[in-house]
Amino acid sequence: ALENGLGRTPQMGWNSWNHFYCGISEEIIRETADALINTGLAQLGYKYVNIDDCWAELNRDYQGNMVPNKRTFPSGIKALADYVHAKGLKLGIYSDAGTQTCSNKMPGSLDHEEQDVKTFASWGVDYLKYDNCNDAGRSVNERYTRMSNAMKKYGQNIFFSLCEWGNENPATWARGMGGNSWRTTGDIADNWGSMTSRADQNDKWASYAGPGGWNDPDMLEVGNGGMSEAEYRSHFSIWALAKVPIMSHVHLIMLFQFSKRNSAFPHCNPGSELCRLLF
Repeated sequence: ALENGLGRTPQMGWNSWNHFYCGISEEIIRETADALINTGLAQLGYKYVNIDDCWAELNRDYQGNMVPNKRTFPSGIKALADYVHAKGLKLGIYSDAGTQTCSNKMPGSLDHEEQDVKTFASWGVDYLKYDNCNDAGRSVNERYTRMSNAMKKYGQNIFFSLCEWGNENPATWARGMGGNSWRTTGDIADNWGSMTSRADQNDKWASYAGPGGWNDPDMLEVGNGGMSEAEYRSHFSIWALAKVPIMSHVHLIMLFQFSKRNSAFPHCNPGSELCRLLF
């Protein structure tokens, strides 16, 4: 079921983490949005510009709200969302089903789910990546159910990406929580062995993917330098054919070159038997 009407095809776009880590800023997000337009990637379907960890202050404000980092996001997230939206793109943000995020540099959303989703929605956020660190000894089911309920009440227009790392087979339950994608693997590394093992781990869940919800074997490593160009071509092609998100975190010119060479793959019908057999 397409509970929120989103994710009819796997999401495509850019995420800040594996390249910038905590060195993220509103300038980088604006430049990335500009680059998606100027390279033509947006016309190929790359619509999401996603801020990962470290965008917020360590402490909430006196009302318990998350606060954008005053040094790196001085204009605030709402202004950034407006900038991205004006280009016909979508803005993503990050939080965690724990007391703090994985960087330990900003608060998680555990026990603040409704408040945080209301905040994200008020800013015009289009996408939430929801990580799995600092769980306070509480179960995956409890923590993700809490956010699921909040998203269904206040985040109906926000793409819900569960980053649970595949520990408890989220392909079997994340769609029922309103998830539009769910990680099926641990984090990818920039080498052939890691890439192919993530593809293999993801493949067994292929039957769970379809319009409204997609398996996620983690982001593309294309262009980071750890594989040959031929290996990167294989990596890009496998991801494009496997009914999974095409999310990059690398230099967008490099991604543009690969996208043009593989232009048929992102537009392959994700539900087709051809895509399944080719993978």
